[in-house]
Amino acid sequence: MPPYLPSQAVDAEHATVPRSAAPSQPSPRAGWRPWRGRALVLIGIVLAAFTLRLAVTSFTPLIAEIGTDIGFGSVMAGVFGMSAPAMFAIAGITTPRIMARIELERVALLSVVLTTAGLALRPLMGSPAPMLAATMLALYGMGIGNIVLPPLVKRYFSDRLALISTLYITFVQLGTVVPAVVAIPVADQHGWRASLAIWAFVAAAAVLPWIGLRNAFNSNASKCNASPAASGTAEDASHTLIAMPPTGRPWRSPVGWGLAVMFGMTSLITYSFLTWLPTMLTDAGVDRVDAGAYLGVFIFSGLLAIMLVPAITTRMTNPFPLALASMTSLAIGMAGLAIAPAAYPLAWAILLGLGPSTFPMALTLINLRTRSAHAAGSLSGFTQGVGYLLACGGPLLVGLLHDATGGWTLALALLAVAMVTLITGAFHACKPRVIEDTWN
Repeated sequence: MPPYLPSQAVDAEHATVPRSAAPSQPSPRAGWRPWRGRALVLIGIVLAAFTLRLAVTSFTPLIAEIGTDIGFGSVMAGVFGMSAPAMFAIAGITTPRIMARIELERVALLSVVLTTAGLALRPLMGSPAPMLAATMLALYGMGIGNIVLPPLVKRYFSDRLALISTLYITFVQLGTVVPAVVAIPVADQHGWRASLAIWAFVAAAAVLPWIGLRNAFNSNASKCNASPAASGTAEDASHTLIAMPPTGRPWRSPVGWGLAVMFGMTSLITYSFLTWLPTMLTDAGVDRVDAGAYLGVFIFSGLLAIMLVPAITTRMTNPFPLALASMTSLAIGMAGLAIAPAAYPLAWAILLGLGPSTFPMALTLINLRTRSAHAAGSLSGFTQGVGYLLACGGPLLVGLLHDATGGWTLALALLAVAMVTLITGAFHACKPRVIEDTWN
């Protein structure tokens, strides 16, 4: 039965935060087994993480085909691309309020239920507006998941932050790359509606652990209420679901704004390429199927970085050089895409994919720059809410600049400006301090 495990004192995995900043909390029980009672939570986190990008990358490789079938052009395609960061921004603003009223675990359940509903409805739609509405429902569920997973990791796995952060961010990336790779082959065999529909079944599987977790807690609560002796033990008392009231004012902290800008510009760049990279390559003469595969390479190439970045970030006093290295890779890939897009598309896709390593870095910093799960929840909501709000215009602006100029040069220049802005935010986010010491 999965217990509530409060955040532990800062340990070796939190080397970037001074020990003097650690909260006063009880030490783990003697003989405590690291995974006891947390397996179901871990499964739930991993499966929820896999769903967090399904609505985006299962759609973008098919966007031209779907547009032709149900009747929309490049501007509406940009709106679909913009809807992901827009709904994630709305989720970032609203989810902390939801977490203040219901428990983190039930917020996670709400996330995967909404995601499943939206993914199931979308293939049934025959015109742009209803399809956009179903997409936005799925994206809002995914946005809630974006916010709730970092404090869940902080709450249950504060002793394994680097490991669990790496694991769940890897599954976010797998849930990004797999739909992109299989979307066109499945659509060619069975049609685009079937290609979209299969992901609703995947999301439905992610609902099950959270239902089981809720039932386990409810069962334990009944036992504790029936047995005063049992409820007096430390272990039984820990088996409770607790809502998280908002903590602090992250908008009054340079750490909060630095992370929001870093996360927002990473998302703007990422979603712009997720929406338009296949079109950029096909415009340069690359075969349609190959262009979809290169989108998969773009996403998949970040997997190695994701496996390394959280662990490296937790071990660096100031991980700003890591952000600079990521932006250097991105700059080279963008230059190649601008100068000779069809010459070495594999190389450009790999370099572009390594650039958004600042995404797992920012998610890791949410936990490293806070003392408690409550503060992590507030910072997660602010970072991702503001960040996605900054990002939501990226895909649309890229599409408009392409339509206005007939090429991609100005669009890539816009993304270069976003890259410089990202570096500025990362400079403030990476300084070794906790947000509780900086908000006022």
